[in-house]
Amino acid sequence: MKQIVTPMLSYEDVRSALAWLGDAFGFRETGRISMPDGTIGHAEMETGDGGVIMLAEPTPAYRSPARHAETCADAAAWSAVPYVIDGVHVYVSDVEAHLERARRAGATILGEPGDGRYRAADLEGHRWMFEDITEA
Repeated sequence: MKQIVTPMLSYEDVRSALAWLGDAFGFRETGRISMPDGTIGHAEMETGDGGVIMLAEPTPAYRSPARHAETCADAAAWSAVPYVIDGVHVYVSDVEAHLERARRAGATILGEPGDGRYRAADLEGHRWMFEDITEA
């Protein structure tokens, strides 16, 4: 039985996230469903080689990891840890070039490349790890 894992991430501003994830990480939007109120109820991006992530604006009450850390001491303490304890891992073909692209787009670099990988946070504080496919 074949199984495929597809991350689903919530964003306060999916439109901005779609543009930013494309600029910073090279993902490509493949679809979206807009709701009557103008929010994006569902969007998908291809990460390369068939990988997909799904994005949504869940409710007006949702707070991104970055905004949650502004009002919650526990979330702020977790955000201060530079590791990807809870996040998305993506294999890439050239980790150094990927890092430079992410840096130019304003990604928060949580860990410089070491052992063929680096860690970053996106515009709303979601954590990502990118690893050179040749290291896998």
